[in-house]
Formats: sequence, structure tokens, C-alpha cells
Amino acid sequence: MNEHLPYQINRRKERYVGQKQTNSKKLGVITEFFPPDYAATGQLIEELVRQLDDPELEIEVFTGQPGYAYSTDKAPAKELLGGVRIHRTRATRVWSKRIRGKAINGVLFTIRAFCRIIGNFYKYDVFLLTSAPPFLPLAAYLAKLLCGCSYICLVYDIYPDVAIALNVIRKDHWIVKVWRELNRRIWTSSQEIIVLSDDMKRMVIKYYPQLMDKVSVIHSWGDPELILPMEKQDNWFAREHNLVNKFTVLYSGNVGRCHDMETIFHTAQLLAQEENIQFVCIGSGAKIDVLRENVAEMKLRNFLFLPYQHKSTLPYSLTACDLSLVSLEYAVYGLVAPSKLYPALAAGRPIAIISPEECYLRKMVTDGQFGLGVNNGDSLSLANFIRRLSGDRQLAEQMGKAGRSYLEANFTIKKIAREYWEIISAHSH
Repeated sequence: MNEHLPYQINRRKERYVGQKQTNSKKLGVITEFFPPDYAATGQLIEELVRQLDDPELEIEVFTGQPGYAYSTDKAPAKELLGGVRIHRTRATRVWSKRIRGKAINGVLFTIRAFCRIIGNFYKYDVFLLTSAPPFLPLAAYLAKLLCGCSYICLVYDIYPDVAIALNVIRKDHWIVKVWRELNRRIWTSSQEIIVLSDDMKRMVIKYYPQLMDKVSVIHSWGDPELILPMEKQDNWFAREHNLVNKFTVLYSGNVGRCHDMETIFHTAQLLAQEENIQFVCIGSGAKIDVLRENVAEMKLRNFLFLPYQHKSTLPYSLTACDLSLVSLEYAVYGLVAPSKLYPALAAGRPIAIISPEECYLRKMVTDGQFGLGVNNGDSLSLANFIRRLSGDRQLAEQMGKAGRSYLEANFTIKKIAREYWEIISAHSH
């Protein structure tokens, strides 16, 4: 390393600090995924920075070119989103549908993020880095060692534990020990650690009890102004897919390794002879091919597959059902937090949660009275709940209204953005 580099960096910082205005805070957001990518993490960050866009806060997002977009693999290298500046680095998509390929792409983006921070740290009061990819915060940690920048970690999934739970790596592998030590250093050096649920906070504290006061829980959100309850007969999406006259059970979003699709499949099997009940799966992911094969093998006619829908279609696709499903594999309980719950609440439909009984999702469904929680593998209870709702539309409507009220009271983007603003403001200097 050039021995004069730290001196040069500090001189640049001194010149910039002397020039920058004091009436606004400056936030750098770093995430690999951002629209037009349809990855949920990117969509959430876009909604967050739009809501945070304010004269008191200057925001720049550093992200990658789209790798999971609807119709394009290119977006402008520089773009203005309201008052938010977007800078996209060139794309690297090596075997992007495979775990190893995603890891390589994530490493390359992390290197670019490190270079971005080093080259621009003096412009910002604090950086917000997502765990997409999971080792991205390492870029800020190394940059802080070199130039003293401040950063906040937004943890979507807790690694290496997710990789262990999904049998990607063994729990006694040397990588696990190294990864945990890196987590300790990265999170200890950060200004704050944001996680998405109380379960995730408990998991972080389990390994790093000294970080208890540094971990904040901020949930994801839904937008009740974008997604409004709608009668199915007035919904073009429901009419287009012949869902108006059937009790429709919807799973919408990532069909990934962390989601329990087996319980949903077996529930559809139990209800295969009931012609008024239709299952719809909108999305894609690691488990979609197996699910399609199982449905085809069992010749289930009550299961419809549709691709990811553009954000502009969500107000219609999410309200084209009578019940929404949110599922979490038992093995990843406490390690991830499904964001699909919150838009489903906004749609004003009942929700069935498939998860371990101890999961925070089950507490939410009890508190909000918007549906039912069932254990992983308990397809019979889920099937009976579907039968009950299909025969009692008044109960379904009551639960749907309760869910939307629960969202409006606790998890709107406006309320959640204020929580982010408090943390960002507290750590800006």
C-alpha cells in the first residue's frame, strides 16, 4: 500500500469538510440490488430512500446493474430519483442462478463498493450497507480501518447461519469460524446494526452479547396507499386469470430455500377435489422447479403458476386472492424475516403463516388477529382453515380488515422511515 495514502485521504477529507454545507446530512447507501431489479431487498431500499428524500438529507445509492429485472439487463449508470442520486457500477453475472455464481458476483460487487467508499467517504456523514450480498459490510469495515468512515449495517439475513441451516456449508467448516469473527469485528466497528425482527436480534445477541445495545429492530413495511383492498370482480388481474369465482389462495414472492413450499403443496393435495379452491404461486426461486414437478406429477389442477409481476401490477395481483400465504422453513427461524407479509397486510386479505410456533410471525398474527399460524408440515390445519374461510366470507373480510388496520398502525413506510431517520441522524456528524 502507498505509505502516503492515509495522509492524502485525510487532506481530501479536510478540504471537503471545509466546503460542505452544515445544514444537511449526507448518507451513502450501498446495496447490490436496486430497481429495475425485482429482488425484494432492492425494492425495499428504493422505497426507503424515496421516503427519506428530504432537504435535510442528501442521499446517494451505489448499486449494481440489474441481474433479476423483468425485461432489461441495463439501467443508466447515473440516475436521479427525485433528489436521490443513483450510481450503478457495471454488471458481473457469473452463473447468477447458482449459489457459487451468486457468491462470486457478490465478492466482485463488494470490492467495487470498497473502492467507492474509499474514493468518496469524505463526502458522507455515514454509510448504510445492506447484507445483500451478505459480506458487503466488510467493505465498510476495511474502509473504516483505512480512513475512519462511519457505517450502519442493515442485516436482512444472518450469515453464516443461513448457509449452515440450508446445508450449503457444515457448521464445523473453517469458513464458519472466520465468518463469525468477521461479523464480530464488522458489527463491533459499526455505528448501529439494524435487523428486521426480534428473533433476529436474539440470534445476533446469542453470538455477540456485547452488541446488545447496538442492535435495533426495524421491521419491513407495506404501502397502504399503493395497495388498496379491491373486490375481485372489479380486479382485472383476477378476471384475466379466472380467479373471481374461486376461493383463491395466493403465495406471492420468492420461492426460495428459506420458504416452506412443501406444506403448501401438500395442502393443495388435500384440497384437490374441491373445485371452488384455487392455489396461485406468483414468483420464482430455487424451489420453483421442484414445486412445478410435484404439481405436474400429482396432476393437480388447482395450482396455477405465474411469473413475477411488475410493481405496478402488485395492487391487483395481491388483491386477486381470498387468502395470502407466508411461509418460513423451520431451519431458518430467527435468521431471516419475510418481507412479503407487509404488502399482503395492505391488501386487506386474511393471512396464513407457516412457521415454527416460536417465530415472531406467529406472535404478529395473534396480535393482529388477521389470520392463522400453523406449524411446518401441518397441512391438515391449513386445509381446514382454508375450508373454513371459503365457507365464511364474513370471517375472511373481518380478518382482512384487521390485518390492514394492524399494518396502518405499525408498519407503514412513513412510520418505518422515521425509525431509520432517527438512527441515521444520531450517527451523522
